[in-house]
Amino acid sequence: MFHWRAEILPGVSAAFTDTGAGNLALHVGDDPLAVRRRREQLEAATGIGPDGLRFMNQVHGTAVAVMEHASVAPQADAMVSRGLPLAVMVADCIPVLLAGESADGPVLAAVHAGRPGVANGVIPAAVDSMRSLGASGIKAWLGPSICGSCYEVPTALRDEVAALVPATRSTTSWGTPALDLPAGARSQLGRAGVDVEYAGPCTFETNSLYSYRRDRNTGRFAGLVWCHG
Repeated sequence: MFHWRAEILPGVSAAFTDTGAGNLALHVGDDPLAVRRRREQLEAATGIGPDGLRFMNQVHGTAVAVMEHASVAPQADAMVSRGLPLAVMVADCIPVLLAGESADGPVLAAVHAGRPGVANGVIPAAVDSMRSLGASGIKAWLGPSICGSCYEVPTALRDEVAALVPATRSTTSWGTPALDLPAGARSQLGRAGVDVEYAGPCTFETNSLYSYRRDRNTGRFAGLVWCHG
């Protein structure tokens, strides 16, 4: 069920699921009841209460939603909370999990960082939102995503994104233009003063993870961050 799971701060855990947890997305043509059952199983496996995980309707934008107990699923690509469990779904994009401390307790974030998100700054926007809630000592965990040796793009697109985030410029292992989104994310986090504590493997090269580039008819795995006793 879990590709990786760890306690990242005292009383705070993070995890990235794998195909063993099944598809967790409602927007890829799967049976909604089956998806909800898988989400319930995931909540049970992590000790999160029923319907405790907050999901978002991801649109490849830069909106950051601050989640409260009554919040419904926002149209956003980042969520921030004062400890509420958060989830982000991906199948090649970077699932970025962030955690920091404040006078009121942990501040958490989950970020969907695909090509548009990295190019337009969704990660630093999430860090800024966390700091507006008083978070300090923020650290990041980058889940599995497609790597710079596999993410082939047209030359013009590589140049367009690299003009905004130079660290993304890359070349595939077979010699064609590519983008390295994890390198771009690291560079943005570094400029924001956030250390990266973990980075996952390439989804395209790892069969136990969903990859849209490898199979267009695929599910989504999740990155999760939550507080516990």
